[in-house]
Amino acid sequence: MAGDGKPVGSSMAWKMKAYALPLLLFTLSLFYQLALLPNSFPPSHYDVLGIKRYSSVEEVKDAYERLSSKWRSGEEIPATVDFLKVRYAFELLTNPIWKRDYDYFGIDEQLSVLDAAKLQYAEDSFSHVDLPLINDTSFGDQALNGMSSWDGATNNSKPLLLLLYSKGSNRCARFLETWKRIADFLEGTATIGMVEVGEVQMATSFAERKPTGQFFFRNGLPSLVALPSGCQTSDCLLRFEGDLSVDAVTDWFATSVIGLPRILYYSKESLVQNFMAKSGPHKVKVIFFSKTGERAAPFVRQAAKHYWAHASFGFVLWREEDFSFWWNSFEIESAPAVVFVKDPGLRPVVFHGSLNNSVLLDLMENNNQHELPQLRSVTSRKLGCDARGYSQAGNHVTSWYCVIVAGRLSPELNKMRETLRRVQELQSGGGDLSIDKEQSSSMVMALKSKRLTFAWLDGEAQEKYCSFYLHSETSYDTCGPRRDVTDEPRLFLVRYKRNETEADIEAEKTQKNKWNALLNEDVDPASQLVARYNGSSEIPEIIKWISQTISDGDTRDLPFYRTRTPDLVPEDSEPMWSRGAQSVLSKSIGVKHSFRRIISRISDHVGDPRIGPMLLLGALMSFGTIWLSRSQQKPHTQPGQQNESAEEDEAVKRRRERSRNARKKDKPPSMTDSEPKDAYQMPMSDSDSE
Repeated sequence: MAGDGKPVGSSMAWKMKAYALPLLLFTLSLFYQLALLPNSFPPSHYDVLGIKRYSSVEEVKDAYERLSSKWRSGEEIPATVDFLKVRYAFELLTNPIWKRDYDYFGIDEQLSVLDAAKLQYAEDSFSHVDLPLINDTSFGDQALNGMSSWDGATNNSKPLLLLLYSKGSNRCARFLETWKRIADFLEGTATIGMVEVGEVQMATSFAERKPTGQFFFRNGLPSLVALPSGCQTSDCLLRFEGDLSVDAVTDWFATSVIGLPRILYYSKESLVQNFMAKSGPHKVKVIFFSKTGERAAPFVRQAAKHYWAHASFGFVLWREEDFSFWWNSFEIESAPAVVFVKDPGLRPVVFHGSLNNSVLLDLMENNNQHELPQLRSVTSRKLGCDARGYSQAGNHVTSWYCVIVAGRLSPELNKMRETLRRVQELQSGGGDLSIDKEQSSSMVMALKSKRLTFAWLDGEAQEKYCSFYLHSETSYDTCGPRRDVTDEPRLFLVRYKRNETEADIEAEKTQKNKWNALLNEDVDPASQLVARYNGSSEIPEIIKWISQTISDGDTRDLPFYRTRTPDLVPEDSEPMWSRGAQSVLSKSIGVKHSFRRIISRISDHVGDPRIGPMLLLGALMSFGTIWLSRSQQKPHTQPGQQNESAEEDEAVKRRRERSRNARKKDKPPSMTDSEPKDAYQMPMSDSDSE
């Protein structure tokens, strides 16, 4: 029993519970200082030689000579493992480049040589070891674009990709050919540079720093860092931590640094369903065929981003067994190749051979539009099919025409689009057809003067616009959602006419009173007259009708009628890749690399020598806080005596209560009592009562 009458075990358990936090912090500080911290600072190669860190090459040689003289004289016979450690340290620290890399950045990439030698000579004497252990792999300066200052790295309008390397690194020597291929892939989209770590001031700007102040490269050399366009400080520096392959590096740079879209691969089974069917009907389909399966080069992604409103991009992995399928589909003979799929019925445009930035841009400029364009909210004014705009010929033209075929997406519409495209091609001089030139002269002249435009309209997506021009009992077969199996494309021609110049319009507006301005503010500036075609689908008949309608519009005095045309429904202006493709985890930095990154960050702080003292300080502070708070509760009472004092107070209270009750019991009655218990009422006589 303890002095206070309580069991000793109970008192000790109470104290352990009260001071649990300080004890835990103290235990952690001891474990960190004695177990974790020594493993984070293993003996250096200088320690193996018995000299201080950063000793000169001469001091290294002297230390090795002292040890080897003892071995030669037989004074000491080292174990083979000890000899290998000493010899490895000597060879590493007497090479100026290796020593520099080890001293400044802790780089020791030949350590695997030492581990292999330990296994090879485990049972042999040290005298049987073949020397030297390390082969010198130094190579010359092969920098593509050297950077010697931070200003040289930041004064670039394009994103910058830098390779940090060492002339004495075997890994860097093997990576050079891959680096040259990466530079070729990024040509035109990025500035490429190389920094040799001998440029210490520049190299330390791009290196990471441990809590101890040691500069290091997390994955050794070579190391890749990138500076986005406009980056002026190291705060926006991006480090590549994936596999050092052409595909992984270019994909990381294109998506993470430049912000370019990722272009997906499709098989022959998924190409039509997942790519061509899901791409907008107004877009040209650009399909790249690759033998390697590598992801799209940045210049291809740049083109996809620039032309996203006009074209959709996809990749296909070429297989020889699929030759007949691709030949019958697109006339593709081999890879690499690119094919442009445009209007229905139009032969695809095929290019065989390797691509670079300039070649691809030329191809895109010539093939980014359909031959028969779609009438859309973003193209209506450019095509000259907008009563609020002007003709393609310019603002001076007062009358112009637009021939439109409208309908729901269907084989019938595709056939009519092909017919109208053929009409346009014939009248533009691209074909020969036995048609009277006089009958088509008005159409030909309008085409040459850019007063005539051909387009097609998605009647389902543009229901109001379509119904405005084709308002009839049968317009539901052409405009709006499909109600039955009937799909009937319709052809119509719109004549636009302005009867005043822009100056006259402005002058007229200033003379109008406010009431007239309110009446006319929603009216289109150009009048519109619509002619609907009800003839056959034969090309000569269509040409005659178009030409006759244009002739009537130019020669006859037709009514000038203005109204308000419904707006075209805008398409999705946000590119598909910007909504989710950027958030897809790149294979170059996948889940495995992300997990490794977290572990490496934790290990960096585990090696911080300040953590042990901080834990000990926390233990002391928590111990003092708990002791002080408990002492202030009972200043004159020891913690072990609190229960005893409480019991004594309770006993004193009970004794006083018993004494008080006893005194009350023996106390004589008072005359002030309301009814004394032994009181007697004396009888009164009659005389007295009188």
